[in-house]
Amino acid sequence: MTQAPVSASSPAPDSETEPDAGSPLGALRAPLTLRRRLLLGTIALFVLVTTIIGLVSVAALHGSLVERLDVQLHSAADRGRIGIGSGLPPGSTPPDGSGEAGLALQVPGQPVGTIGAVILGDTIESAGRISESGGVLGVTPEQRAALLTVPADGNPYSVDMPGLGNYRAIVSEQGPGLSFIVALPLASVEGTSAQLALIIAIVALFGIAIAVIAGTRLIDASLAPLERVTHLARRVSELPLDRGEVALAERVPTTDTDVRTEVGQLGAAFNRMLGHVASALTAREASERKVRHFVADASHELRTPLAAIRGYAELTRRSGEALPPDAAHALGRIEAESKRMSALVEDLLLLARLDEGRALESLPVDLTALAVDALGDAQVTGPDHEWSAALDEEPIVVNGDASRLQMVVVNLLANARVHTPPGTNVEMGLHKAGSDAVLTVRDDGPGVDPLVQGTLFERFVRGDSSRFRADGGDGGAAVQSTGLGLATVRAVVEAHGGTVTVQSEPGDTVFTVRIPIGQPEERVSRGEGNSAVH
Repeated sequence: MTQAPVSASSPAPDSETEPDAGSPLGALRAPLTLRRRLLLGTIALFVLVTTIIGLVSVAALHGSLVERLDVQLHSAADRGRIGIGSGLPPGSTPPDGSGEAGLALQVPGQPVGTIGAVILGDTIESAGRISESGGVLGVTPEQRAALLTVPADGNPYSVDMPGLGNYRAIVSEQGPGLSFIVALPLASVEGTSAQLALIIAIVALFGIAIAVIAGTRLIDASLAPLERVTHLARRVSELPLDRGEVALAERVPTTDTDVRTEVGQLGAAFNRMLGHVASALTAREASERKVRHFVADASHELRTPLAAIRGYAELTRRSGEALPPDAAHALGRIEAESKRMSALVEDLLLLARLDEGRALESLPVDLTALAVDALGDAQVTGPDHEWSAALDEEPIVVNGDASRLQMVVVNLLANARVHTPPGTNVEMGLHKAGSDAVLTVRDDGPGVDPLVQGTLFERFVRGDSSRFRADGGDGGAAVQSTGLGLATVRAVVEAHGGTVTVQSEPGDTVFTVRIPIGQPEERVSRGEGNSAVH
């Protein structure tokens, strides 16, 4: 890890903010699901068709009834003309104000509510209306005025009679300047039409309810394969495809891959995609396996010559013979570089073993004592730093590999020592949080470059390859970071079922390790052991 000062700036708030999805406005703007769109579309289409059918039916019935009423109107007009032409029957007297109109209304066969009026020029001479009892009633001036609006062309027209409702009226010529008007009520026609409209509305409501229920079930049945494909895609998206040996056996069932349907075509295409991805993952795993074997074999083979180099260098130094300054310096460099190379080989070998899924030891480990020892060693190797600890009073015991867990603590403390300037305060914390043991290493150094924080735990990652610190080796050799320390930390921690994270800003960097307390279900799995490196 390389820590360097970074400038922090707060991004300016956006001038436009999106509405919250939970707000009413956000709910209105939220897109409808396919199921809802299909259901709403079906209901809207059903309502539209039902409305059109209802309107056409009511209009057709209304027109038919009006035509029948017009026939009755012509018959009533003919009877009225006959009544007017026959004069008053012996012993009968028209009602007051009805005059000749009363004669037209008293003709047998005239229906109840019939209105008759005799028009001379532009004036109604007499008018009357048949009551429910069969008598003739007078007509109000407003009703007379309404009758005068009917065109005198011999065709029936609808007219609004004040206080009586809508009527159908017809004007027939009786002679020069004399005409007779007859009007029949439209109440029966309008009542029948309204009754039909009500029946259609009730039937439509029941139809809509049935359409909603049946449509919902039909849409659910039609979209069920699509939902299964969606659930399968969600499960595949949750698989750790970026690491480990992945057995991508998920497939869309054959019942959902019928290419004769759109959803079936989607399922078949999804299966082909999964097969392609599985082939790519298999090829990637085979390549990674070869690389792991090569690294393991190479690391194992390098251990012997490196040990021989270190041994001969130490033997030469202990021979007691005085060496020239240049030779002594070169010998010191050889020893220092061989030590660094040996450490690098050991780290590579450890990572290769973890990549292959080799299980670690699972024994009770006093993490508190281990952390205290590591902190004591750090104080000796880094006296120019200020070291402190914040530990729980009760010892924290976890199940794991003691030597590997010690490596985790040592690497984190060494990381804080190597990549921070002298005088930096480094605090190690260890406490229990629920079912986890939480180890923290915090320093007030310059911080980690934000550009490398996301890849800090990958292999051979260094924020600034030009930064290194002398490590006091003989000959003044400078020990450069190999980029494997934090990668090893993550590999070991994840092999113990834990996690490691970093949060950093100038003046405050903290590494946090969480390891489950107690017997883990599985120390190292094929999918976890190689998750440290991609």
